[in-house]
Amino acid sequence: MKSQPMDNLVYLEYAVAGIIRYWLINSDYKQTIGDRVEISTSLNSWRKVTEGAYLYSEGINPYVGDNFHETPLGLIVFNKLISHIPQWIGIIFIVCDLVTAHVLYRTAQTFMSELFSRQMRKKEKYAKGTETLLLKQSDLVLPPVYVASAYLFNPYIIFSCVGQTTTVFANLCLAFTFLLMIKGQRIACCSVLALATLQSLYPATLLVPASIYLARAESSSSLEDKQSLRASSCILTVVTFISALLLLLYISSELTGGWEFLHATYGFILNVPDLRPNVGLFWYFFTEMFENFRLLFICVFQINATLLYLVPLTFRLHDEPMLLAASLTALMAVFKSYPSLGDVGFYLALLPMWKHLFNFMQQGFVVGCSFLITSAMGPIVWHLWIYSRSANANFYFGVTLAFATAQIFLVTDILLAYINREFSLYHGLHHKGSGKTTKLVLE
Repeated sequence: MKSQPMDNLVYLEYAVAGIIRYWLINSDYKQTIGDRVEISTSLNSWRKVTEGAYLYSEGINPYVGDNFHETPLGLIVFNKLISHIPQWIGIIFIVCDLVTAHVLYRTAQTFMSELFSRQMRKKEKYAKGTETLLLKQSDLVLPPVYVASAYLFNPYIIFSCVGQTTTVFANLCLAFTFLLMIKGQRIACCSVLALATLQSLYPATLLVPASIYLARAESSSSLEDKQSLRASSCILTVVTFISALLLLLYISSELTGGWEFLHATYGFILNVPDLRPNVGLFWYFFTEMFENFRLLFICVFQINATLLYLVPLTFRLHDEPMLLAASLTALMAVFKSYPSLGDVGFYLALLPMWKHLFNFMQQGFVVGCSFLITSAMGPIVWHLWIYSRSANANFYFGVTLAFATAQIFLVTDILLAYINREFSLYHGLHHKGSGKTTKLVLE
């Protein structure tokens, strides 16, 4: 199958997805969706943005107090939009969402081509009888379409766009980070990653897979000492990222006339002062936490969200930096202090790139049912708690805990499927033991 019909199909999907979003944004459901705690948080709420823009236009520093938590760059841009073209804001959200889908589509195309090329180079090392596990040329066409479709028609993403959350722009930055990373464009990749880090801090962990990807791309095109070349490439990537981030921070301080924004942005993310419910885990624990132990457990939770999984996953997935980046993005969506469904929808859209691993996954049915049940039960339990008062916070946290557990099951299942497939490729699908032919399965 040629790529041109697939491109036409994707463009048709863009049109349909755009129409769905436009209809919802101009419907009576927009306000209801935007007010949902699963969609809007203190960090990405458009209502918070409009309040901050109003304070800024009145000459009041929006970072004094505890009301506005967007970056100064975002403040300036959003203030211009609200002041000059308020009637086009909904269209801008839709366009950004469609651009994100297209960037992910191109990322998936590039990744599948690279994956196939890498497979052909390693084919001689694979065990006999593993031909059924290998990718064929025809297997490279559909996964990018599935990636675009998974983003365009995912309810989590649609609701995030309709609710006009700033997660739409965060996802756009992450999508460009993935594309520029796989394209090997260091300066552009580090700049976009720095912009994403400026907004929500946690994407800084993606510097590791980006460094690995860029170093591998340079070493493969050079005949020099590959170890020293990779080391110098990683150092250069880190320096470029830090320089870009420091430049953005300096520009932000100049725009606001001070550094108060650091406490209102990074300080807010790290200290978790707002304990309104969301789909994350922080709010309930710190509602019940004694104040004497708060600092200790904030450190524990933040390390869990950033560094705890970074080192072991990097050691295991250094040969597959794209899967490493997707895994870190998923873990961010689970363990960050103020997650939303828009964060979850983004990494779910990446999974079709590893469609060849789906046959090795063992928890698909359980994970799928868990996602459906928790997505339906969340609003129900919220209504029982807040409006009917026949439930309490424990009920809603139970749903969010089950939702987080389902995500962890999904991440571990896809990683185990990758390890299982790699093991089968190098050791064969069958093994003789005790005179009988057995099939090797890693569990």
